[in-house]
Amino acid sequence: MTTLDRDETHTPAAPPNPAAAGRPLPLRVAAPMAVAAGLALLLAFPPYGVWPLAPVGVALLAAAAHRRRLRAGAGVGFLTGVALFAPLLAWTNLHTGYLPWVLLSLLQAGYLALLGAATAWVSPLADRGRWQWPALTGLLWVGQEALRDRAPFGGFPWGRLAFTQDDSPLLRLAALGGAPLVTFAVALVGGLLVTAVWRGWAARRAGRPEWWTAAAVPAAVAVAVGAVSLLTPVASAGGGSAVTVAIVQGNVPRLGLDFNAQRQAVLNNHVDATLELAARVASGAQRQPDMVVWPENSSDIDPLRNPTAGARISQAADAIRAPILVGAVLLGPGPGQVRNAGILWRPGTGADMAQLYTKRHPVPFAEYVPLRDIARMVSDQVDLIRNDFVPGSTPGVVRAGPAVLGDVICFEVAYDGLVRDTVTGGAQLLVVQTNNATFNAAEARQQLAMVRLRAVEHGRPALMASTVGVSGFVAPDGRVSDATGFNTREVVVRQLRLDSGRTLATRLGWWPEVALAGLAVAALVGAGVLRRRQRVVPG
Repeated sequence: MTTLDRDETHTPAAPPNPAAAGRPLPLRVAAPMAVAAGLALLLAFPPYGVWPLAPVGVALLAAAAHRRRLRAGAGVGFLTGVALFAPLLAWTNLHTGYLPWVLLSLLQAGYLALLGAATAWVSPLADRGRWQWPALTGLLWVGQEALRDRAPFGGFPWGRLAFTQDDSPLLRLAALGGAPLVTFAVALVGGLLVTAVWRGWAARRAGRPEWWTAAAVPAAVAVAVGAVSLLTPVASAGGGSAVTVAIVQGNVPRLGLDFNAQRQAVLNNHVDATLELAARVASGAQRQPDMVVWPENSSDIDPLRNPTAGARISQAADAIRAPILVGAVLLGPGPGQVRNAGILWRPGTGADMAQLYTKRHPVPFAEYVPLRDIARMVSDQVDLIRNDFVPGSTPGVVRAGPAVLGDVICFEVAYDGLVRDTVTGGAQLLVVQTNNATFNAAEARQQLAMVRLRAVEHGRPALMASTVGVSGFVAPDGRVSDATGFNTREVVVRQLRLDSGRTLATRLGWWPEVALAGLAVAALVGAGVLRRRQRVVPG
């Protein structure tokens, strides 16, 4: 056999050349597709809630970035990121000006630029085996979110794919693998959709009469993923003891950053609403609650140091004859430092210092300013934050007597580990104390979607208590009850069944994300090896 014969014999077994496999979509097509991808993802989130558009957005970005050079892949990913995050995070500019909103949106869009580049990088793997494309898409989305959720300054998990699925069958998968598994499933379905279209289009161009079969098979698998998720068991009403809980949404005199200047009025609103509830209980018009939850910032006057504020909270607790979980701003421990805390206030005895939770993840540039001197060069508005909030060090497990609460404060609900720590610490009821007075109803509804996922993830009843709304209860299967309006004063009372069991997601913890992100890294490495081999031309 001659050398040429040997080369011809071995050449067909060599990995296919990317150029031979096809060309990327023209940029004049890919760029609008990337923007459309971001808008589709946006509409999947509350307050729009068109959850089927999430995999459509994933599919559009995957197609736009496929086979592109890395820089071009990053470019289309960035377009998707801007189209998604700029409107999704518009609530951040309501009272602080445009600069924080623009910087945050661009930073988050940068992560989708990395995703676009990664999608372009693994294109040879997708071309080598078209059925690998959906799995690659899912893995890369999980890897991107794992990075975005942690960096910089502890990350910003807002806008995860999983948080679009609060009304979707895929939400049930949270009980198996938490938010990372839900994100993977959404992106997997998106990958199946783009595979269906791409295969059908390629078969039709090749003149194959059965082109529709090539498209129908992955499309059918995408539908099957959703159908199978309906079979995932989730917790229903807990089998434990019943507890009656009241949420007090006291409202603020006016929305905006100056709610701190209204702190006495805000505290009075929550006290007065609780006294009104006590009067209804005394008259028999309302069930006696076993505990009451006030939201974050319901007492921005430190009730441990201000006797008047403490006396007012004690008045409310004594009248309702139940412990109150108060969202308070506490001074200290050092000079110029403050803490964002949930503290249990018992009737007759007042503050229970043994049941105090300090927020573990203060929000950078909102509750504290990292690199303050550098940040001041960008905007002098950082000096509006005069005192830095210091983080707590222990999970928010609050033993309230009739129930063990798993307390997280505001944005902490977006972080997987902070919520899980309360459940492994014994929490029977998840509580999210939040203050939406500086934002809007869209932000509040996005946050409520996260609470729904956490309830399913850990098989726990949950509630969200907000100063201005939206407040409400969430069953362990994700259903919402007694949701309040926005910028209103309301009190809602509900009997809940507690649960102490653990879902598979609770037991596995971060391992599903580690496994999926690890496979994403392996895919990137594998694509690099394949690209290197393809540069070696036989002969």
